[in-house]
Amino acid sequence: MRPAPIASPLLFLLACALLAPAAHAADASVEARLDARGVKYVVDDDGDYKVTYNYEAEGRSQLVFVSGSTESVGGFKVREVFAPAARIGKDGINGAKALELLAESRKNKLGSWEINGDALYFVIKLPDSLDATALESAMDIAAETADDMEIKLSGDRDDL
Repeated sequence: MRPAPIASPLLFLLACALLAPAAHAADASVEARLDARGVKYVVDDDGDYKVTYNYEAEGRSQLVFVSGSTESVGGFKVREVFAPAARIGKDGINGAKALELLAESRKNKLGSWEINGDALYFVIKLPDSLDATALESAMDIAAETADDMEIKLSGDRDDL
């Protein structure tokens, strides 16, 4: 009787790769645009590009994300730029405050307020065809808008 063959290490590694949870792949087009503008970023666990804005004069910072993936809507490839501004419970965002945020969204010419879980985000949804300069401009708008709202909602606290 012959012993059962032992799987080769290559087959074992292949099986592990196939069974591992899929990581979101980085998007070379986003990297190229951010690199072209000299923007420093890290790719987070779900494939989004995380950028930290430092407002040294105010002693504050603000996170901004560029989505690592796009969605198709009506023939457009849409990419999101988003920045957290508050925690729903911690910062007292209730029905009245939500209505204020809706009114604020109406005033914004680019972007609006959205919630995801317990976080309030300023989100800009744009066609993915925008160039590096326009992408950086959208990121600047998201950072400033979210940080201004964070100040309004949480005072001096800077934890987003």
